[in-house]
Amino acid sequence: MILLLAKIVVVIVALLHVYFLWLEMFAWTTKAKKVFRQFPEDLFEPTKTLAANQGLYNGFLAAGLLWSLFIQDPIWQINVALFFLGCVAVAGIYGALTASKKILVVQGFPALLGIVLFLLHLFL
Repeated sequence: MILLLAKIVVVIVALLHVYFLWLEMFAWTTKAKKVFRQFPEDLFEPTKTLAANQGLYNGFLAAGLLWSLFIQDPIWQINVALFFLGCVAVAGIYGALTASKKILVVQGFPALLGIVLFLLHLFL
């Protein structure tokens, strides 16, 4: 049951990062203005390429998380999931320290929850 919950969290975190990819790569000068209200509106157009680059990295995180679900070896599946969840958690913590505390809630906490669930599965 704990393993199933951990995998559900992996899917949720991956879907969040697919959303971040879309927002940063394809909707930076439209929808992103509504999401990132603290960012000055006149900077969206000049930072479009930087945001797209960031979106691509979010896509890689989503791909890695989803890939982990298809790995047949149970130990490797958990190791890969933990690696990508760890990357997301570190990014969430760094974002909270440098940009907005909201990043910790939206990005960091779900990843940390997934890590805790996988570790509970391994040690219980």
